[in-house]
Parts: sequence; C-alpha cells; structure tokens
Amino acid sequence: MNMKVCPLCNGLKQPHIVCTTCNNEMQNTGRIYDFFDEYSAYMDIESMKLVDGVTSSGEQEQCSHLFYCDICKASFIKKILLEEC
Repeated sequence: MNMKVCPLCNGLKQPHIVCTTCNNEMQNTGRIYDFFDEYSAYMDIESMKLVDGVTSSGEQEQCSHLFYCDICKASFIKKILLEEC
C-alpha cells in the first residue's frame, strides 16, 4: 500500500528556499501548526489542519511549513506537496 508523506517532515529532502527580501537561505522551522501551543505538536495532524489559518491546508496533498530568515527576520508559509513512499 502506497501512502503519501511530507518529504520535509520525514527528512527525505532538504528545502532550499531563498528569502525574497535579502537572498539569504531560509530555515525550515517545521509545520505551521506545531507553533500554536505546547500541545499542538502532539495533536492529530488532520484536525490541526482545520484551525491552522491556511485555507488550503485541509487538502490531503499538502503540508504547510514555516520558513524563517535569520538575516532580515522575514517569515512565510510554504505548502509542501506530499510524495508517495
């Protein structure tokens, strides 16, 4: 049985996202819903997608990650496509 997983959450790929403000490589700080409170990282992923503020994250084919620039302090959410494993 094939299942789809986030390649970033599972360490299958390393993202190379460049900051549009200062051209520094941004850091993947993890799934956006892991930052809600101290218990959100332990909550069911599908349930958290309903309250993460990203309207399309409920789609089964994406995982929303927060990226942060250490230089200019910019941050943004990038939707990562799930891949079959």
